[in-house]
Amino acid sequence: MSALRKYLNKIKPNFEPEGKLHAFRSIFDGFETFLFVPNDTAKSGVNIHDSIDSKRIMSMVVIALMPAMLFGMYNIGYQNYLAAGTLASAGFFEIFFYGFFAVLPKILVSYIVGLGIEFAWAQWKGEEIQEGYLVSGILIPLIVPIGCPLWMLALACAFSVIFCKEIFGGTGMNIFNPAIAARMFLFFSYPSKMTGDTIWVAQDSIFGLGNTLPDGFTAATPLGEMAQGISSQASICDMICGFIPGSIGETSVIAIAIGAVILLWTGIASWKTMLSVFVGGGVMAAIFQATGSSMVWWHHFILGGFAFGAVFMATDPVTSCRTETGKYIYGFLIGAMAIIIRVMNAGYPEGMMLAIFFGNMFAPTIDHFVVQRNISKRLKRGGIK
Repeated sequence: MSALRKYLNKIKPNFEPEGKLHAFRSIFDGFETFLFVPNDTAKSGVNIHDSIDSKRIMSMVVIALMPAMLFGMYNIGYQNYLAAGTLASAGFFEIFFYGFFAVLPKILVSYIVGLGIEFAWAQWKGEEIQEGYLVSGILIPLIVPIGCPLWMLALACAFSVIFCKEIFGGTGMNIFNPAIAARMFLFFSYPSKMTGDTIWVAQDSIFGLGNTLPDGFTAATPLGEMAQGISSQASICDMICGFIPGSIGETSVIAIAIGAVILLWTGIASWKTMLSVFVGGGVMAAIFQATGSSMVWWHHFILGGFAFGAVFMATDPVTSCRTETGKYIYGFLIGAMAIIIRVMNAGYPEGMMLAIFFGNMFAPTIDHFVVQRNISKRLKRGGIK
């Protein structure tokens, strides 16, 4: 690393204002600060909250997402071989690499499009390249079905970066989670590629791996089946482990739990938000079950994107509540709203992403009322009217 540091110091003058490559200063700065902690200090008006910078926070979130991503790759291959009836004759690496080559293009498209826009925007504005897309770039592919075409994914990434992030001022200024915005864009613009029974299992062989499934092959998710009142054939063990059709990174509760432990252990995610999402969802699901819903209340936690959304999306520090009391309210609202959408809207069995989208919308209002309440209590304590 010392050799790399010396090399960067050697070429850095070329990217300074008077250097011959000064037009690409933002790009150089982005790579340099990604590899090394910057030595620059703020000139004025700062409050130091932690010793870790935002790039390291984003990198840690990406690490926490690795278990869900890797298992998602394996499950994509698993579902293809299972559908073709050749699972018994396939080896672990054969199954995994099929899923790897199926998911890799989506990750590449997400980063190329999103980071390309980020770099171009930074160059145009003469600003530093922001690091927020390090997480969004991997989140977006993980929350879409394997059947989502690459060109649609590219459009969604462009939409989320431009209209849900950059026009608000970039990382830290956006009011909506960019990954959530990308999924909402896809759902409302191309619903046939985000819902139904034909998009959850990869249907073509890749580099001689996997199987080409017959035309018209369908495979519903367990959540979709239960929403229609159909008893799912998947076992509880399969639901928890993740061996079911679904969005790429959302099926395995175990992999998501590993990511949750990493986020909580490092202090990056708020346990208050995370816990209250499950409490809100559990309370509302129990109410629906008591009033006639056929779905067992805790099944909501292990199906669809509920666990993934609670761990990785609702806890986004930029778009969630900042006040400690507000985190409880915000999480409870998301959990309850997700179950309401799932149970009461038969045409939209997965309600987690829409619930988080609305939660982002209400987060500033929740924080405002919490702060005002605290101010009122302090004024009364001091005898001030």
